[in-house]
Amino acid sequence: MAEHEVHISSLIIHVRPENLVDVKNKIAAVPEAEIYGDSEEGKIIVVLETANQKFVTDIIDKINNLEHVLSTSLVFHQIETIDPSCEDDL
Repeated sequence: MAEHEVHISSLIIHVRPENLVDVKNKIAAVPEAEIYGDSEEGKIIVVLETANQKFVTDIIDKINNLEHVLSTSLVFHQIETIDPSCEDDL
């Protein structure tokens, strides 16, 4: 079997504080995104797990274009190569 990549990325998203819950609900609906924290000031920490780099940029654009999002910043991006023949059967 061929190796495949997994892209792990973290984002900080700044939103209008009064719209924090609404934006978090929209981000939570993105299957590749997981919210790891937020603040009263309107900052949200999100981790993405995607199959390739284009998906990372597509999701960043999608989140950045949500209503009430002020900015989306990529903080971390790591590429892991996975060899399916090395995975354990659990």
